[in-house]
Amino acid sequence: MFFYGARFFDVAYLDTKQTIKGKTPTVELTDFVTHYTQDDMEELQESMRTGNKVVIEDGQIVKIEKDKNGIITRTLLTENWYNWIDYWAVDFNFEDKKEIIKLKNDQGTIEEHWTGNYLFENEWQSFRTKKTPTLEYTSVPHEYSQPDTYKIMVKVVDILGIDTSKIVEVIL
Repeated sequence: MFFYGARFFDVAYLDTKQTIKGKTPTVELTDFVTHYTQDDMEELQESMRTGNKVVIEDGQIVKIEKDKNGIITRTLLTENWYNWIDYWAVDFNFEDKKEIIKLKNDQGTIEEHWTGNYLFENEWQSFRTKKTPTLEYTSVPHEYSQPDTYKIMVKVVDILGIDTSKIVEVIL
């Protein structure tokens, strides 16, 4: 079975580095890769009239301009991986809060059930604003009360509003 015209997109990938001093880790965001593609570039360029359009091609934001002679110029707008990130956050105790839902049973009584998932709790974040357009790439230190194995979840929201998460384990 063939799907003509179907386009499949890769998910984004993020990488982090954890630094541990005693019972206190910090998380550094070290890479973010996406291969988003918005349109068929050849088709877009052929159908374009004079003017410009900003598009996404293989994880890069590109401005395409077409002049009255049909000459097309391309300008790369994303220079580095961090240009993609709008916001990122860290949950230093990811598996501490279970996701519980309430369901009505056959007798009409409400029962709580664990979904098997955990809730992300934003304990630290860095985000862009008009006043502060740059991000911090290393979290503040988080001190645990006792040595143990902990799961840390890092969540990145890119400039398109798509979130990508990664769970890392630290042993103290």
